[in-house]
Amino acid sequence: MTPTIKPITILLADDDEDDRMNTQHAFGQHHLANELRFAVDGEDLMDYLLQRGKHAGAPRPGLILLDLNMPRKDGREALREIKADPDLRNIPVIVLTTSGEEEDILKTYDLGANSFIRKPVGFDALVRIIDTLGQYWFQVVELPTTVPRGSTT
Repeated sequence: MTPTIKPITILLADDDEDDRMNTQHAFGQHHLANELRFAVDGEDLMDYLLQRGKHAGAPRPGLILLDLNMPRKDGREALREIKADPDLRNIPVIVLTTSGEEEDILKTYDLGANSFIRKPVGFDALVRIIDTLGQYWFQVVELPTTVPRGSTT
């Protein structure tokens, strides 16, 4: 039996435009039926999640891909805020970063990250990671139903 793939909105928070575009192309290689949206730093990520400013009415993401090293508010700070917010903490967060520091790995898991992935070097390696993410997060696991912020149902 083929698993049912449920389309969700994926939010990528990364300040590097090339990384955002490469990730978008890697998703396109797998024809994933998920909408990929972007935040350019930690402040923009929180504005998106809290539907502030230009992100008013934005769809709630079912999965967040989070870079750690961003301006204005880094990924660690944003992760802390996400996991402290009762309306946001059940959104799975995958750290996708160039850092391979043991301290970053431990800290992000302590803050509630669901996975830690070191950004690969090269597009082909990124495509393989996106393929693995797609299989695991969209075909294997059960994600929580996305409920609009502030809704009680």
